[in-house]
Amino acid sequence: MSFYTNIFFVVIVFSVLGLSSCSTTSAPVGTEAYTAIEYKLAPGDQLRITVFGEDRFNAEYQVSSAGDLSFPLVGNVPVTGRTVASLQTDLEARLGDGYLNEPRVTVEVLNYRPFFILGEVDRPGKFDFEDDLTAVQAIALAGGFSYRADQRHVYIRRANDSQEREYDLRSARPIYIAPGDTIRIGERYF
Repeated sequence: MSFYTNIFFVVIVFSVLGLSSCSTTSAPVGTEAYTAIEYKLAPGDQLRITVFGEDRFNAEYQVSSAGDLSFPLVGNVPVTGRTVASLQTDLEARLGDGYLNEPRVTVEVLNYRPFFILGEVDRPGKFDFEDDLTAVQAIALAGGFSYRADQRHVYIRRANDSQEREYDLRSARPIYIAPGDTIRIGERYF
């Protein structure tokens, strides 16, 4: 081989290696963003509780700042971190323990905790959480991307995390939002 053929070969190899290193992949640390969020109750949630056939219990209840729910006959019930189904089962068990025969309880969340979106969107701010909310839907609620937005990546800091994580919006899998999340849309560079 000639000198120029060797140089050409080296340039091609390094070009291919350089291009392959430029490709990006999503960099989530875990898979929690790719599964629908099961809502966990917390202070500030407002609930409607219905006990079938017992109108005296049917009312709207507020989860206290301590994370408890004050319910007639059974007293304070801890609810922080629990699902709606778990609370329903617990209330049925407590009411059935000497108070009512085979109680049937329904719990409905009236007001979810909000999520926050900032950065390169038309209307950054606080928005009400909805079941099965994705990052793309959250961006739409905020008026869509601004003209400077990086439309390929989203940065999400979960309510209990100390740092944000980067997710690829081009992924085929939806990125789910949880109550209390802070979503940031960065600025594009080109």
